Amino acid sequence: MPGGPAVAVIACGALAGAVRSIASRRGWQVELHPLTALLHDRPERIAPLVASLAARLAAGGRRVGVAYADCGTYGALDAVCAQLGLERLPGLHCYDLLAGPEAVAGLLEEEPGTYLLTDFLVSSFARTVAAELGLDRRPELASDYFAHYRRVVWLSEGPTPRLEAEAEGIAERLGLPLVTLVVGRSRLERALEALVAGGSGRKLDPRA
Repeated sequence: MPGGPAVAVIACGALAGAVRSIASRRGWQVELHPLTALLHDRPERIAPLVASLAARLAAGGRRVGVAYADCGTYGALDAVCAQLGLERLPGLHCYDLLAGPEAVAGLLEEEPGTYLLTDFLVSSFARTVAAELGLDRRPELASDYFAHYRRVVWLSEGPTPRLEAEAEGIAERLGLPLVTLVVGRSRLERALEALVAGGSGRKLDPRA
């Protein structure tokens, strides 16, 4: 959408970096409004916060898109989107957006005790998981919280030496084997393209 009006995108904090990177590379006019990824620990707050922010942005004349999957709102976010005439990204969670729902379901069917990581969770684990669960203060609690997990599966958008080391450290910290699946961002990018195009009727610049 180069040259067109900016689309205000309300993004999950766990996806905001990828959204920003994709939009910049594709030359899309996106005005990003991220909400903290810590809302995943309080998913009942996601829909009200999206509704409030979307209403303010729309009142300013912006077209609004929602870069969230359902993310544990159990349909509450869909109700907000229907009420305000918004679109959101497809899927139940960000794992679906990266790997696809069929692949995620297959991983969990193969091993129900699968703990999923994304690049964001790998890089922010100390803040978004360990600190939130109190593991920074009580590391021994890890054996209670993760007692029923059997493996860690990292859905990697693109492994780097730093992320690989951090993912291995997380798995070691949890006492679980690590499986790395390189899933890329192509699925997320296609979903985001549809979201940004929205009801404009315009075809986006196909640069990829």
